[in-house]
Amino acid sequence: MPLIDKLLGRPLRSSEDSGEKIGVLAGVPIMGLDGLSSAAYGPEAALSVLIPLGLLGLNYITPITFLILALLCILYLSYRQTIAAYPTGGGSYTVAKENLGVKFGLLAGAALMLDYTLNVAVGISAGVGALVSAVPGLHTHILSLCLGFLGLITLINLRGVREAGMAFAFPTYLFAGSLGLVIVMGLLSGGLTGHVHPVVVPPSVLPATQAVTLWLLIRAFASGCTAMTGVEAVSNGVTAFAEPRVKNAQWTLTVIVGVLALLLAGIAVLCHGYHIDVMPEDDPRYQSVLSQMVGAVVGRGAFYFVTIGSVIAVVVLSANTSYAGFPRLCRLIAIDDYLPHSFALLGRRLVYSVGIVFLTGVAGILLVVFHGITDRLIPLFAVGAFLAFTLSQAGMVVHWLKNPGGTGKEKGLARVALTINAVGVVATGIALVVILVAKFAEGAWISILIIPALFALFLTIKRYYAQVARATHCPHPLDLSHNEPPVVVVPFGRWDVQTERALRFALRLSPDVIGVHVSVTADALPGTKDDQSDAQKLTAEEHDVTALWKREVETPAKAAGLRVPRLEVIPSPYRRVSKPMLEFINRVQIECGDRMVAVVIPELVETRWWELLLHNHLATTLKASLLVSGNHRIVVIDVPWYLTEDSLNPTSV
Repeated sequence: MPLIDKLLGRPLRSSEDSGEKIGVLAGVPIMGLDGLSSAAYGPEAALSVLIPLGLLGLNYITPITFLILALLCILYLSYRQTIAAYPTGGGSYTVAKENLGVKFGLLAGAALMLDYTLNVAVGISAGVGALVSAVPGLHTHILSLCLGFLGLITLINLRGVREAGMAFAFPTYLFAGSLGLVIVMGLLSGGLTGHVHPVVVPPSVLPATQAVTLWLLIRAFASGCTAMTGVEAVSNGVTAFAEPRVKNAQWTLTVIVGVLALLLAGIAVLCHGYHIDVMPEDDPRYQSVLSQMVGAVVGRGAFYFVTIGSVIAVVVLSANTSYAGFPRLCRLIAIDDYLPHSFALLGRRLVYSVGIVFLTGVAGILLVVFHGITDRLIPLFAVGAFLAFTLSQAGMVVHWLKNPGGTGKEKGLARVALTINAVGVVATGIALVVILVAKFAEGAWISILIIPALFALFLTIKRYYAQVARATHCPHPLDLSHNEPPVVVVPFGRWDVQTERALRFALRLSPDVIGVHVSVTADALPGTKDDQSDAQKLTAEEHDVTALWKREVETPAKAAGLRVPRLEVIPSPYRRVSKPMLEFINRVQIECGDRMVAVVIPELVETRWWELLLHNHLATTLKASLLVSGNHRIVVIDVPWYLTEDSLNPTSV
């Protein structure tokens, strides 16, 4: 079995696509890991802003969280409607494009692409942060661990959607179950009243260094909004679900949002009750908020490591949500000619491999630049998500205005939906402004530059494809008025089976065939006497090549009644081959006027990788040079000779 089949699995037929569709049980881990895992870093991001308030800051984490949950509820209701209205997927991009116009759709697409990319980097770095908090000895290996997990997730996703769902299902449900159980136990142990007896006492909360300000609370809300990223993933990937597609997608969204809301609410209450605050991530004694919370409720026994292990796995694997949505989003944009068409092609496992590989490359660069530290990436995170949220809500408002419904019941439902989306666009729009203002100096300005840059890139690619379409458009039927056979040029170095095969093919194309041999003179001819002049060396080589040509080519051609191919020997005193060959071919093209020039290149094709190291690649170099020259009257034809085991051992049976 080839190595690529072992790594990625066997290639799948297009007809096997239905077998790769998913239901609710697989949809939750594939589409919901981003949303669910934000329970691990959303509250921590909000608490990190409240550090200057000391213990007083813990009094505000619960109301801030419930404000975030109210916004989450609005988004949930809105995206349920989006799934039903646009079952072909695409989420914010499709909704904005169809209702607000192409430019707004592209803006939403750029925002989503940024959101998905940052989700990979933030998810993996947050997961590694949780791992380091449990095993402090790994603190010096943060970046290496991030890149290793990135490679693993990429490999799993290249194997296909269904296999990704199977791989991620167990840690997802273990995470929800174990962390949910910890929250229930913590609430029953006094977490609601504050009369708690932690098994492992959390580190002391730092003393307050400033008073409460509205601006500080706004910044905390802006950071906590990262807990809502990923909600749009289901609406972007509706086409991944089995029939009934809409129902399965809506139920998947319901489970994801419901579990996330319960986890966020429980974590906020326990942080207040157990006096759990955030620690600086670059502190060697760093423990995540969840690590402190689990230790305080159940101690540092086996259940702690099971729970934290599931947290680490889910947060790291939360990147998979981006791998489910990003390639599908890129496909839709590529179909509209705003991204390279390769993004729209299905790979060997019926996934959009180009999008997966591209996402991995960009996320890897982000991890390297920011050294895998989560809090350095958080400020960039929510801008793209909330811009996409806002455009999606606005698009749905226009959708309901265009489709008010026919009957009384339909009109009523449409009005309710319109109201929900109108409230949503106001709420997410305000949240977007808050996030931009609060996080601008911390890095949100980078997002403000990246999104317009992506938008400009889309337009540039579209303009290029439009230019190509105009340049390649043929306004007339097949023109046979100037269809003479081409002049065929056959470059060769020596007489062998490759040259013989290329000449036979050339004589089938045209009676005008020219064999071209580049004579490498002077120092390039080893074994010649020092007192022999360059002219003598060239004359000797020309004589040998001419004699060979008469014997091996001219005589058989005459016997077959064909026009004899012409021989040209080109001197090259500086030992170059491609340049004098190109100059000769260009001269032939000028001399033959309107006729085409076909360059038939004999090429030895190595079938084993190590053979590539043992041969020069003059044929490849010549082909590349001819193609780069951009001469429309020169056609390049490759005649391969495959170096197989039988050709190397002709006597073997």
